[in-house]
Amino acid sequence: MTSVLYDAPGPKAKRRNLVFSVVFFVLLALLLWWIWQVMDDKGQLEWSLWKPFTTSEAWTTYLLPGLADTLKAAALAMVIALPLGAVLGIARLSDHRWVRIPAGAVVEFFRAIPVLLLMLFANEFFARSTGVSSEDRPLYAVVTGLVLYNASVLAEVVRAGILALPKGQTEAAQAIGLRKSQTMAGILLPQAVTAMLPAIVSQLVVIVKDTALGGVMLGFTELLNSRGTLAANYANVIPSFIVVAIIFIVLNFILTSFASWLEGRLRRSKRSTGAVLGVEDVDDLNAAEVGGPHKADGGTV
Repeated sequence: MTSVLYDAPGPKAKRRNLVFSVVFFVLLALLLWWIWQVMDDKGQLEWSLWKPFTTSEAWTTYLLPGLADTLKAAALAMVIALPLGAVLGIARLSDHRWVRIPAGAVVEFFRAIPVLLLMLFANEFFARSTGVSSEDRPLYAVVTGLVLYNASVLAEVVRAGILALPKGQTEAAQAIGLRKSQTMAGILLPQAVTAMLPAIVSQLVVIVKDTALGGVMLGFTELLNSRGTLAANYANVIPSFIVVAIIFIVLNFILTSFASWLEGRLRRSKRSTGAVLGVEDVDDLNAAEVGGPHKADGGTV
């Protein structure tokens, strides 16, 4: 397969790639074996350290509640950040300077600040200026920080996705008299969604992982924070880290797999059948639009 960015490898390149692949997998196997040996020498593979994960107490008391809080914070941040990012991204494309400049300032400001700093500022704001209880404050702070940062990033994704579309789409919409809002909502944005989906999903994965920052700095009882409590009770620090890492991997794999399926479905639904319509077919379509079948001489029945 040959494209602008990729040339199909020849026989020599195929042999070289095969050698590189074999060497890589051998080195990877040696690394895994070395890690296994080190963990075995340090006693980290003893059954007593892994046994708690086979009981319901470790899951129902620590891991599952922490996972629920992680999903709760991530879901709230996603639901708020996605539409907010779309609005900011579209606002940056506005013809009105009083809309475009403030939206750009907001996006650039929050995109430049680390998400952890936003969480800390939000936590202080809720503590000093609102009546949010100390139990709910970490969740509010985590969601606020994630929304402010990721909405600004998603705004750039939306703006880039719309600008990547051919200009002919906009020109055709203007030619038939559509307003800019109608062009954006009915033509540009639906087409850009499919192209933007991989970048949006990668940002959603970042949201899920960044919830752990709230557990480290704000005491938010997400999955990683709950792991610390579990490890303190069962004295299995390394095994608990491994189990939590596997949970995060599975969670993000499910998210990306769903996004890949959704992207493929969207692309298939927008794909043309390739059928060529004749004059009679076009007449039938026009007749259906006006509410009646056409006669052979062009009149309606």
